[in-house]
Amino acid sequence: MFEHLNLILFSALNAQAGLTGWQLMAAVFAAQWLIFVMPLSLVMLWLGGGPGREVALRAFIAASGALALNALIGQFWYSPRPFVAEVGQTFLLHAPDSSFPSDHATSIFSVALVLAFSRVQEARRVGWLLLPLALVVAWSRVYLGVHWPKDMAGALLMSAAMALLVQTAAVRAACAHLLPVVENVYRRVLAVPIGRGWLRP
Repeated sequence: MFEHLNLILFSALNAQAGLTGWQLMAAVFAAQWLIFVMPLSLVMLWLGGGPGREVALRAFIAASGALALNALIGQFWYSPRPFVAEVGQTFLLHAPDSSFPSDHATSIFSVALVLAFSRVQEARRVGWLLLPLALVVAWSRVYLGVHWPKDMAGALLMSAAMALLVQTAAVRAACAHLLPVVENVYRRVLAVPIGRGWLRP
């Protein structure tokens, strides 16, 4: 039943043969490059200083943990990509590794969810801007035939679980203790631009 629904959704979302021009270029951009808005958002939050730094750290930990679990799932359960299963149309070169869950969607959903539901207004604003971009990334990778809809559903569930985990009191306390260590490394590595006033200490 689940696989049948997955195939129906894939057929509805996957691009038709002959996709070219600006539509193909826009989809490829969304699938490959839109993801970089996510680390840029974390960097900007960090450079802004204040409570946004701890939220950025928790979001980074959530995404890293989720991606590590994705890798573990891929080691124990191989889910062939659509082009490996010879289903639909494919418009993007990709290694034939396990598709479930999607790493691209997991990373951006994890960060977006942590930021969107944080108590820091600036981080919350960034998170709610990232969520629709995460949906575009997820759609584009199904549209171009390198992922199934179930890969995106799995990514969202994994991201939500990690976002909830980093909100627990234990993880928040651990992040609060880790933050000064990370800040110290940041100040040492970027001592010159910080000393010249280009970056916040």
